[in-house]
Amino acid sequence: MAQEFVQAKIKGDKVVLFIKPTCSYCIMAKEVLAKYKFKPGHLECIDISGRSDMDSMQDYFMELTGARTVPRVFIGEECIGGGSDVAALDKSGNLKDMLRSIGALQ
Repeated sequence: MAQEFVQAKIKGDKVVLFIKPTCSYCIMAKEVLAKYKFKPGHLECIDISGRSDMDSMQDYFMELTGARTVPRVFIGEECIGGGSDVAALDKSGNLKDMLRSIGALQ
């Protein structure tokens, strides 16, 4: 169930963050992405903290990305990592290019 949910969310041309609202790295990732002007529907934050399948979802993140921590940030179907990774990509200028490449920006 968790695997199907994640796969359905990361298809397509959008950015998806799987988060827990009190996590400082999740907040960091959201703040970095908030600097960009996304087309409507191209940025989605999914709070996994209250889900009954949270543990199995994090186990699937481990299988899919090599880490079960949050945030797990996907640009299209590619996981780019967590909060520090998003911040580093932004600082280097690569994040904007990645967002443009999937057509997520206005």
